[in-house]
Amino acid sequence: MHSSPITSTVPFDEDGVHHGFLRLPYSRDDSAWGAVMIPVTVIRNGEGPTALLTGGNHGDEYEGPVVLQELAVRLTADEVQGRVIIVPAMNQPAFRNGTRTSPVDSGNLNRSFPGSPTGTVTQKIADYFSCVLVPMADVVLDFHSGGRTLDFIPFAAVHILEDKAQEAACVAAMQAFNAPYSMKLLEIDSVGMYDTTVEDMGKVFVSTELGGGGSSTGRSNAIARKGVRNLLVHAGILKEPLTLAATINLDMPDGDCYSFCEYDGMHEPMVDLGDEVKAGDVIARVWPLDRTGQEPVEIRAKRAGLLAGRHFPGLIKVGDCVAVLGVEVD
Repeated sequence: MHSSPITSTVPFDEDGVHHGFLRLPYSRDDSAWGAVMIPVTVIRNGEGPTALLTGGNHGDEYEGPVVLQELAVRLTADEVQGRVIIVPAMNQPAFRNGTRTSPVDSGNLNRSFPGSPTGTVTQKIADYFSCVLVPMADVVLDFHSGGRTLDFIPFAAVHILEDKAQEAACVAAMQAFNAPYSMKLLEIDSVGMYDTTVEDMGKVFVSTELGGGGSSTGRSNAIARKGVRNLLVHAGILKEPLTLAATINLDMPDGDCYSFCEYDGMHEPMVDLGDEVKAGDVIARVWPLDRTGQEPVEIRAKRAGLLAGRHFPGLIKVGDCVAVLGVEVD
């Protein structure tokens, strides 16, 4: 029996629509017997596949919370065959704070998996997903965007996996999501990620990067709204036509797809998201903050590709990711 301190106020195995909380006791200065209350909705109708839909893994990314809040209101049990578990804001403290990481313990939830039932608040949340929610699921969709410090073309993403049958199932789900771009993503830091934990359990997993800048847009929310319903249709949970449009398939063949900054300064983008670049093209410049009369540092593309992601704020620091390239494939 798993010993997570988190309890659910809603049933997972009863038909109907159930709204409630994942309750995590959290004793603190302003609430001695308090709790972190993570909203959850479970919609079930008979036997069938289970989809686990999550947003707010990082608290400053909004397409997931917006669309999943709406889905929790709109989706009825009669539409569903199987079960849908909706958690609009996995890292509720970070979401309430509008930050990437938790104000409680500075935890980055998406670097805290598989977590620990006796760890920090963030580790306890990760543990509950790892040991309770993910094992129930057949397909997992985790919404992301660039948050306050990155901006992306709108893409759904999967990873290259050792199990090629599992990888093919993930790719099929990504294609069903049908974002304007579909990416085989090369992670630069996969240790502790939710993605890795879900994939290691053999589940079908799809993630996204749908925009950024610490907000959502009408377009990015529409992509998320269409995509989540398409994914539920693909999983056999909803019975309605897929809504499909053209998608551009992208790959990230190697680490040269990433460019990082080696200077503090003012960031000047030289190309825009979706633009094609050649190896050696200047993709950004970094201007000094404290003097005039000095040339900017040029950051050049290490390979040819399409600009899929970029640093967002006007100021940039040593070590920040400047740009992400994808390579179009058939």
